[in-house]
Amino acid sequence: MGRRKLKIQRLEDMKARQAKYSKRKKGILKKAKELSILCDVEVVLLLSSPSGKPTLFVGQDPNGLYCILQKVSNMPFVEREERRAYTLEMLKKFYVNWESEFDPLSLPRNNNVDTLKLYEDQLQELKDKLTKKRKILRDWKYPENVEDLNQIKFMEDHLIASLNGLRNRKNQLAMEQQSKERYLEGTENLEI
Repeated sequence: MGRRKLKIQRLEDMKARQAKYSKRKKGILKKAKELSILCDVEVVLLLSSPSGKPTLFVGQDPNGLYCILQKVSNMPFVEREERRAYTLEMLKKFYVNWESEFDPLSLPRNNNVDTLKLYEDQLQELKDKLTKKRKILRDWKYPENVEDLNQIKFMEDHLIASLNGLRNRKNQLAMEQQSKERYLEGTENLEI
């Protein structure tokens, strides 16, 4: 008995839908892992089950999600919109080939004004957070100005990050000094 072609449409039975999701989820997670390893790319896959439980797969790099989101957020707005349009076009071709009723162009699309307003709001929120953090750092010299445990935790994290940065710089300078000394020793031995 061979495989038969399934018509791609929503399953009406919730149990059948959950079972199909479970089996196919394993397959797509396996494919994502293989893609991550074979092509050495950052892969992030976010799925939401029929029961509403999310599954997040991040490839080899544990910071992959952060890295990908950072790359996307640093991408110029025009390029992001071009990539979005390209993705929608690819989805449209894919679903046309499957003869599905899904129309990717019917997905909600933010117009540029709404998107720009959203980014401006996010930027303002980040600026406010930055101002607050700077104030905390200015006031941390005076323990009586500390208002809550979160401020102390933030100051501790900042101090640890600063110390780690100093330690890394010290190690880098030590390695440079050692390599310079080895180079000088090598040139002295050649002169003798």
